[in-house]
Amino acid sequence: MNKELTIKQSVVTRMVSELRTALPNEGCGYLAGANGCVDTLYPLENIDHSPEHFSFRPEDQFSVLKSARSAGKELQVVYHSHPETPPRLSEEDLRLLNDPSMVYIIVSFKTAVPGIKAYQIDKSNEAITVHEVELNIIGD
Repeated sequence: MNKELTIKQSVVTRMVSELRTALPNEGCGYLAGANGCVDTLYPLENIDHSPEHFSFRPEDQFSVLKSARSAGKELQVVYHSHPETPPRLSEEDLRLLNDPSMVYIIVSFKTAVPGIKAYQIDKSNEAITVHEVELNIIGD
């Protein structure tokens, strides 16, 4: 489990901006990086066009994976927004998020200043355990 995720400020700024353009629906995408630092954003379309849940188009996911690999990057984060609720994993998020190697970032637009939280899940036993991941935001 990751206890900390290092991410460039420019990526956080662009992620929040991209998610804001998806409002009133949830926005979503992937973040990738190498050498312990997330430095690349891959915004994706929420094909559900819903304010309460999101889905990726499978061919878009595959395209992002290929692009990241060809750039020497590893997909490390699935991110999405919560237009009206706090930045915590919902019951639906817990049901749908299955990859324990990924960090899940949620950006909440419930307040004027967006709230950002990161989590990692553990589904190794019958119960789902959620671990908060500290975001270490660094300059470019």
